[in-house]
Amino acid sequence: MKSQTRNTYVSETVAGLKPSGIRRFFDLASSMDGVISLGVGEPDFVTSWSIREASILSLEQGYTSYTANAGLPELRQEIAAYLRRKFHVEYRPETEILVTVGASQAIDLALRAIVDPGDEVIVVQPSFVAYEPLVVLAGGTPVAVHTSGADGFQLAPAHLEQAITERTKAVIICSPNNPTGTVLSPTELEALARLAEKHDLLVVADEIYAELTYEGAYTSMAAVSGMRERTILISGFSKGFAMTGWRLGFAAAPEDILQAMLKIHQYAMMCAPTMAQYGALEALRNGEHEVEYMRNSYRRRRNYFVASLNEIGLPCHLPGGAFYAFPSIKPTGLTSEQFAERLLIEEKVAVVPGSVFGVSGEGYIRCSYASSLEQLQEAIKRMKRFLARL
Repeated sequence: MKSQTRNTYVSETVAGLKPSGIRRFFDLASSMDGVISLGVGEPDFVTSWSIREASILSLEQGYTSYTANAGLPELRQEIAAYLRRKFHVEYRPETEILVTVGASQAIDLALRAIVDPGDEVIVVQPSFVAYEPLVVLAGGTPVAVHTSGADGFQLAPAHLEQAITERTKAVIICSPNNPTGTVLSPTELEALARLAEKHDLLVVADEIYAELTYEGAYTSMAAVSGMRERTILISGFSKGFAMTGWRLGFAAAPEDILQAMLKIHQYAMMCAPTMAQYGALEALRNGEHEVEYMRNSYRRRRNYFVASLNEIGLPCHLPGGAFYAFPSIKPTGLTSEQFAERLLIEEKVAVVPGSVFGVSGEGYIRCSYASSLEQLQEAIKRMKRFLARL
């Protein structure tokens, strides 16, 4: 007989996870009228018609069955061609590419495939809110390495090396970064590569925002000398192709790692949505001009919004990619959460407190400029009025 009654059936690990700080502010903003939301990181473009039409056509033709667990063979071939053409990395579509339910699932699969209990995974902060919880759910221990706004949140190799122990298995990076928009330079990637070799580490490279890089060519972690066999490349269609609701991503990795991820995917998900995969085929084959149009639009908005933030007294570095500005609110004397709550209540502008992205995000707020120029102008007007009252 049981000696005592359970208080809850919920796993202690899950019970200890914090809810997403981003969703909290999004839910609060959605309950108010007249809010300008700069909170959720989502393109304001509708998926291009040719992609939607391809998906509709697949339904009309009756393509409603499961695909191969790893994804449509022709889609994996197109992903391989895309990675070769755009980022100069080679992967075998049959064994080294996996189509996933968004890039988020790909990250989850990667961590579950490589992490054993007691392993440490370094997370470069500020970072996407899901990284640390996914490390914990995989049975690992997240270890934060902080970057500083004083140098544009660039990664300092010396700080990274100080965090490496004999239990360190991998490092998670995101470039362009969510929430800062910082792009890791080839020099920084090279330094990280040499550390990975020295300490026998893997790199989980979240490159979902690679298409939204504004200055110069994008360098993939996997393209750095010696790193193809140490990198799990994560990407997808949500950001660059404006396909967030389609939930379609992919991973590319050495065969042994990719096949381990596929094994988990087979049991947990079976396959990504079939009609979304046909839409992604069209995106890769004929969507590049749409991506360029959106990228140019985001660049113009970035230039206006970041300059305006600096003008009204919120110091902000110029992000090299993604669609986020990460201004400092330290001059106000408020915490990130206080600033975000008061700005929402008093001026109906929704932003995300930097503290939800890690300790090094405190003193900053994340603002998505994936909104119309008119909305951004009105948001700046309201933020200026808010600052004047402080």
